[in-house]
Amino acid sequence: MSSDKPDVPDDSSNKWKRAGMNAAAGLIPFVGGVLSAAAGAWSESEQETINKVFRQWMQMLEEELKEKSDTIIDIMARLDMQDAEIKKRVESSEYQSLLKKAFRNWSEIDTAEKRKKMRNLLSNSAASQVASDDVVRLFIDWIGEYSDFHFEVVGEIYRNPGITRVGIWENLQKPDVREDSAEADLFRLLIRQLSLGGVIRQARDTDNQGRFLKKQATGSRKSASPYMKSTFDDKEQYVLTDLGDQFIHYVMNELVLRVEFKQKEEQKEQEVA
Repeated sequence: MSSDKPDVPDDSSNKWKRAGMNAAAGLIPFVGGVLSAAAGAWSESEQETINKVFRQWMQMLEEELKEKSDTIIDIMARLDMQDAEIKKRVESSEYQSLLKKAFRNWSEIDTAEKRKKMRNLLSNSAASQVASDDVVRLFIDWIGEYSDFHFEVVGEIYRNPGITRVGIWENLQKPDVREDSAEADLFRLLIRQLSLGGVIRQARDTDNQGRFLKKQATGSRKSASPYMKSTFDDKEQYVLTDLGDQFIHYVMNELVLRVEFKQKEEQKEQEVA
C-alpha cells in the first residue's frame, strides 16, 4: 500500500552532512564561505571531533601528495633533458600514461623501498626502452602487489641463479621453523605467487631455440617417502624468468643524480646547517 507522505530525509544523516561541510569549510579556505553557510547543526564538542577527523584525512592526503611530488622531482633530477630522445619520451602521451598508472594507486606503494623501486622504474623507462610499455605497466603492478619480503626472495634468486628454497631461506637469515608453522605457510605462498605471477620459475634445460626440454626419468624408482615435499626443499632450483630479470634491472639500477642537481642539493643542505 503506497503512502501519501513525502519521503523525509533522515535527520541524523543530514547532521553528518552539515557537520562534514562545516569541518571542510575550515580546512579548505577557498570554499569556506559556501560550506559554512550550509552547516551548523553540531555542538562545539561534536564539531571539534569532526574537525579533528578531517584534519587527519587532509594531513594524510597532503603527505601522499608530497611523496608523489618528491618522486617526480627525484626522477627528473636523474634524467638528461638535454638529450632529445629522453625529452621526447618524457613528453610523450605513452610515458604520461605510465606516470598516471604509477600514481593512481599510490597507497599500495606503502614502504620506502617500494617507493625507491617505483622511482627507479619510472626513471629507467624514461631513459631506456629495453622493456615495452606493456611490460613496464606489469612491473608497476608488481611493485604494488608484492611485499618487500617478495622482493627479498626475488633478489636472492637474482644473485644466486639455481638456488633452492632452503638456500633462499638460509641466505635471508630466517630462523628454523616447523613445516606446519605460519612462517612456512607464508614462504610457500610467496614462492607460489611469484611463480604464478611469472617472476620466477624452476630451472629447466632449453634447446638452442629456447624451448624447454622435458625432464628425463632417472634410474629405478626409489621407495616412496611417507612425507610430502618440504617447504624448504634442497633439490628443485629456481631462476628468474626473462620478465623477472628485466624487472630487476629496471628497479635495481639507479640512475645517478645529474651533477648540477646534486651540487644544488648539497648547497641547500649547507645553508640549512
